[in-house]
Amino acid sequence: MKKYFVASLFVSTMLLVNALNAQKKNKENTNDDLLRVKPKLVVGIVVDQMRYDYITRFYDHFGNDGFKRLVEQGFNCKNNHFNYAPTSTGPGHTSVYTGTTPAVHGIIGNNWYDKEIDASVYCASDDTYTSVGTTADAGKMSPHRMGVTTITDEVRLSSQMQGKTIAIALKDRGAVLPGGHTANAAYWFHGANEAKWITSSYYMNQLPKWVNDFNSSGKAQSYKREWNTLKDIKEYKESGTDNNIFEGKFEGESTTSFPHNTPALLDKTKDFDIIKATPFGNSLTADFAIEALKQEGLGKDDITDFLAVSFSSTDYVGHMYGVNSKEVQDTYLRLDADLERFFKALDKIVGEGEYTLFLTADHGAVEVPTYLKSEKIPSGYIDTAANKKRLTEFLQYKYGTEDIIKNYSNDQIFLDHKIVKNLDLSLADVQVEIAQEVLGYDAIDRVYTANQMWSYNYTHGIPYILQNGYNQKRSGDVLVVLKPGFISYNTTGSTHGSPQIYDTHAPLLFYGMGVKPGSTVNRTEIPDIAPTISALLGISFPNGATGKPITEVFK
Repeated sequence: MKKYFVASLFVSTMLLVNALNAQKKNKENTNDDLLRVKPKLVVGIVVDQMRYDYITRFYDHFGNDGFKRLVEQGFNCKNNHFNYAPTSTGPGHTSVYTGTTPAVHGIIGNNWYDKEIDASVYCASDDTYTSVGTTADAGKMSPHRMGVTTITDEVRLSSQMQGKTIAIALKDRGAVLPGGHTANAAYWFHGANEAKWITSSYYMNQLPKWVNDFNSSGKAQSYKREWNTLKDIKEYKESGTDNNIFEGKFEGESTTSFPHNTPALLDKTKDFDIIKATPFGNSLTADFAIEALKQEGLGKDDITDFLAVSFSSTDYVGHMYGVNSKEVQDTYLRLDADLERFFKALDKIVGEGEYTLFLTADHGAVEVPTYLKSEKIPSGYIDTAANKKRLTEFLQYKYGTEDIIKNYSNDQIFLDHKIVKNLDLSLADVQVEIAQEVLGYDAIDRVYTANQMWSYNYTHGIPYILQNGYNQKRSGDVLVVLKPGFISYNTTGSTHGSPQIYDTHAPLLFYGMGVKPGSTVNRTEIPDIAPTISALLGISFPNGATGKPITEVFK
């Protein structure tokens, strides 16, 4: 019996020792894994005006190392949405990088009416700084209107400012806002008659030598070329006919069809901004981003750097030609090739598996209403002039003055609170009365008041989206929502800005270190991106973040 007891004790002891050793080993492995999820570089990519369905629609035309690499080797959030409106470039880029919505970060549009100064302001403009790289005013920019930190700020703060952040885009706001308040540099393209990458004195007093060298290299001028389709146009079966009435065209062109003789147009205008409205603007952006990788030494040590790149040409092309155009399809096939080139540069310069990357959009886009109408789908355009006339008559009849409205922009009506007070009226009542009047106009789907935005906590649907976009200090008194498929825009080309699903559904792909290959159809939201990267890196969330980490992404 004693012998049996000793043997049993020995076995139990050995099992316990083995278990403790295994636990210790697992703990060490877990700690090692956590330490290894520290990429040398985080890359954020925003594709301007990219709808989610562009991935699936053009998928068979993509190469293996662009979008397909991210889809097949990364994590695909298939049901990803903007959870606020307006869905436009300034708020979109800001929400991606701050992890919150305009209600918190304050960027409520590309431009908006500033109630304090009684004037329209631009989201990134700042006259207290000067242009660097040009004598034009195009560099007078800063992120000062953005009221919170970004993931790029938090990455720098977590390294005692030793990590480096570089932000690049054709559009100034596509670089300034993602770069945050602490970026080492933000660069954007100034076309005009200069064709230069420039910046603001907010970041530096003079351009680095490598940027001057790039500007002098003739790279931008090399994209002065005819725009024809990358593949045989007969293969572009996922888009509409080439010559149609739903597309716009460059000034000076007689047709909407390929090929587009951009060199002749450029020779006439001497304005290199035309490159932005072709896929070659994306190619130029990729060229500059790759050069920044090399020259700035990004991802060359164990301190995490951040490279924020926005591809803006997709937006210009979408606005000109529309969602269903062959120009949009060609632009995405060419962007796919540019992404492949960029990813291979990351593999070579930073190291395959040494970086973490995400790709998303700043908003979606609506199908061209004239095209939808031709297919008997309810859609159309708001008659702004007629509605303004009708509203003016109502104001004069109801209040004896049309001056009670200060501004109407971004689908918001701003009231003159002083006049309301002087007329001894209730602000809440005036908001409701105007909302009820506007609701009766053609193409208007629904109307909400500022009082509703202040008083209720909406949890879903259109009012939830509007409330997330409503900033108490900056937004208007009456919020107007157009019917699905109706817009205030030209009768050609696509636009965006609404809370409708075609403007909110956007791609979100994660790839690289710490990312588990896979996909989800669970709803994710744009403000989840920054907290996901923060959680992956083990650093603080941006200080206004309201999104949550997407845990399915993690290995």
